Amino acid sequence: MAAILIGGGSLIAPPTLADAPWNFAVSGDSRNCGDVVMPSIAADARANSAVFYWHLGDLRAINDFDEDFRAQYPKATISEYLATAWIDFERSQIEAFGTMPFFLGIGNHETVPPKTREEFLTTFADWLDAPPLREQRLQDDPHDHTLRAYYHWIRDGVDFISLDNATPDQFDAAQVAWLKKILQNDRHDGTVRALVVGMHEALPESLARGHSMSDAQNMQVTGLQAYEALLEVRKTKPVYVLASHSHFVMENVFNTAYWHDHGGVLPGWIIGTGGAVRYALPPDASRAKLAKTHVYGYLLATVSPPGADDKDPIRFSFQEMTEAAVPADVAQRFGPELLHFCYQENARN
Repeated sequence: MAAILIGGGSLIAPPTLADAPWNFAVSGDSRNCGDVVMPSIAADARANSAVFYWHLGDLRAINDFDEDFRAQYPKATISEYLATAWIDFERSQIEAFGTMPFFLGIGNHETVPPKTREEFLTTFADWLDAPPLREQRLQDDPHDHTLRAYYHWIRDGVDFISLDNATPDQFDAAQVAWLKKILQNDRHDGTVRALVVGMHEALPESLARGHSMSDAQNMQVTGLQAYEALLEVRKTKPVYVLASHSHFVMENVFNTAYWHDHGGVLPGWIIGTGGAVRYALPPDASRAKLAKTHVYGYLLATVSPPGADDKDPIRFSFQEMTEAAVPADVAQRFGPELLHFCYQENARN
């Protein structure tokens, strides 16, 4: 296949499919104790040869001091915290992954005043406009130079789609139109063999509907549209849906009466286990294949090579991060009192 000309006259090579399985890592909600937990996730993801990490949003609390920040800077004012919270996230969490590509989603805490979506785009522009994302955006439209909190990139025939539902006005009309175009292209593109769709809040009518896009009427409507569009793609290609927002791990989150009666159950996970205060499981958690709270960790995803398992080419497993996994330098930096709080007390019943 010939190289493809994109905006600015640069060339990108056609995709090459891997001939062996490969891994990626994903989780979200690393506020509160993320500076303690995320280095453990980074170390384990590296040990498992993950080729990238994907964060599904909620970096720092913003509405109050993160406990790990307060432990480091006990005399900091709220103004000092707000000015440095995202810098702290970069230094304490992103940098723990070293050279591993780090893809960043937006959560509702990134829009807690005085923070805004616009400040998020400016602060994290280097990650939101990373080469794979910029090249994919220009391949989709050579004239599209707009930085957004939603984007996608294709690797090894898998389309990774990161959506923005951080505020009640999302998905807005522009994002819905963009998503439908991407999904239409994926349906007709023979080189795309699977889709992984990530976002902060779970799509509506999940087992965690009490803390999801079902919370706002506009989000309920547009979230249902997105789910139904994904069901159409699922008729011919595997689709996996990931979210965080609820601070626990849960597999098969769309195994609800609603989706059994309205088109079908998509494979879905909630993985809000990056360090945030842990939540109680919802009433219908018994319908999930896996449901655990009071845990930290991430999903390790293994992508099979083409032809190995085309009906279900991506397998996910929860990797729990215990206190024993905290790197020695991180444990020394924060001390036993905060580690005890994070692993024994950071919970909301």
